Amino acid sequence: MDLLGVAHQLHEADQKRLDQVREFLQEHIRRQSIEFWNREEFPAELVQGLAGQGLAGLQLDGSSHLLRGLLHAEIARADVSLSSIVGIHNELVVGMIDALGSAEQRELWLPKLTKFQAFGAFALTEPDHGSDIAGGIHTTVTREGEEYVLNGAKRWIGMGTLADFALIWAKCPDSGAVGAFLVESDRPGYSATKIENKIGLRIMQNADIVMDNVRVPLENKLPGAVDFASANALLMQSRAWVGWQAVGAMLATLDICTAYAKERQQFGQPIAAFQLVQEPLAEIAGNATACLSMMVDVARKQERGELEMVDAALAKSTATRLARRSASLGRALLGGNGVVTDYEMAKVFCDVEIIHTYEGTYEINSLIVGRALTGVSAFV
Repeated sequence: MDLLGVAHQLHEADQKRLDQVREFLQEHIRRQSIEFWNREEFPAELVQGLAGQGLAGLQLDGSSHLLRGLLHAEIARADVSLSSIVGIHNELVVGMIDALGSAEQRELWLPKLTKFQAFGAFALTEPDHGSDIAGGIHTTVTREGEEYVLNGAKRWIGMGTLADFALIWAKCPDSGAVGAFLVESDRPGYSATKIENKIGLRIMQNADIVMDNVRVPLENKLPGAVDFASANALLMQSRAWVGWQAVGAMLATLDICTAYAKERQQFGQPIAAFQLVQEPLAEIAGNATACLSMMVDVARKQERGELEMVDAALAKSTATRLARRSASLGRALLGGNGVVTDYEMAKVFCDVEIIHTYEGTYEINSLIVGRALTGVSAFV
């Protein structure tokens, strides 16, 4: 459902690609992902199917920001967990190596990454530092001869248990300089442990990473990652991407609830005939459409190179807030069936809780917007 006809703004070839990917996702991913989600299991075969649609290399294939955004929304429409895998892979791993890596790092890793023949992990957040990570990196790096030595811990690292390497952000204890280092996961002293029992994004394999005197050669440093501003530029684009995830989650909610309302019979008629069902459906459609329109404007800014952090923060906070509201309405509309994943709505409901928090919490993104509006920082 595209109430604004946004897809018609694409070139004909891009419209065909969007239609093709949507059809694949709805036929081969949407229902198939449920049991993997239930088991907190990584679906290697489904992920390879996404690679077959060119989604592992979306960041570098020359697509417009609008097409990329709509594709990310369609992945989330089928499964939000898998959309996190694809999005973080493109925005924060492929994008980081392409933008900040050396020629040798790009040559070695990008051909494999863009086919899902290898996986990386973006490792910034730490056990004791999330929202305040910009000034709170405790992971250290020191140089010893022709090697760097890393010590510390990272938490909530997506794909951390499966990745071939992690892009570790660390600080020199002497100079205070922040940099990023490509650390292969088979290095001695490196360990990654899966975080269990999550309520959402259960397909995404998040990890606690610990580094105990992990040594890497000098060439493993990413030359473009010279300070935290380098990370901030990546996070700005990633926050904008989460807005597209939220749009996809709202479209999924609308798909599920509209179909259910037409099929579910109560009091001798489909519940779609009831005013108290049509009203929340209309609200969900309005939320999705308003956010879709906002994200189109964000994509236009990205095309012009004009996106700023306040734009990304506003898009992320607003879209995830309305996705949370929509998922709540959708879960309630399904009644008891809304609390089991067989009917899909419970899965969307739980996944939206996570995107409301990650890539900068709703509250932190709201404070970024507030600072831009008032000129006064409310950060402690």
